Amino acid sequence: MKININDIGGQVAKEDDRYIVKDNTKLKNLVLSSTTMKPGKSTSGHIHKGQEEVYYFIKGKGTMYLDDVPMQVGPGDVVLIEDGVHHRVESDMYQGKDESLYFVCVFDGKRSH
Repeated sequence: MKININDIGGQVAKEDDRYIVKDNTKLKNLVLSSTTMKPGKSTSGHIHKGQEEVYYFIKGKGTMYLDDVPMQVGPGDVVLIEDGVHHRVESDMYQGKDESLYFVCVFDGKRSH
């Protein structure tokens, strides 16, 4: 199955004033999820017990926190999240520009957050 990284398909799993999260659940063991986050917004942050994740940043810029350690992220960056590591993402606020942060993540199992 082939998909486009800019539209992974699937269903809206979460939507609020911060972001839209879509999950593509076509595979049996992995979920492909995309997040479009508005400028200056942040995820709540969470930990997965028994689950690893891979984040791939496509558009925009922001900061990813792994156990409260910040790292700048932008297009082309890939972040590997080990089991049990607290993580959250914050999008940059752009002056005069409405650029959302768009990233895709892959995780094993069902959504636990």
